[in-house]
Amino acid sequence: MRQQPLATGTAPATDPAAPFARLTPTQRKVLGGVYSGQLNKQIAFDLGIAEATVKAHMTALMRKLDVRNRTQLAVTAQALGWSESALTH
Repeated sequence: MRQQPLATGTAPATDPAAPFARLTPTQRKVLGGVYSGQLNKQIAFDLGIAEATVKAHMTALMRKLDVRNRTQLAVTAQALGWSESALTH
């Protein structure tokens, strides 16, 4: 059974980071890298973590946002109101 997509109506519309509240701080940083078009290797270097760790975060992100690849991840993030300010929440 497929998971339901992330509900956007559960948080106040005034908080742009609300759809991303379920993400860990590192997952938000990884998402920021994907959204910026970086490769896993570049994200790993920027965050000072192993590329395998980035891949693990990518898997968790794709599950939480119910997408199948990094392109869908970036498009979904944009549709849900992703911004760099989500990194600080």
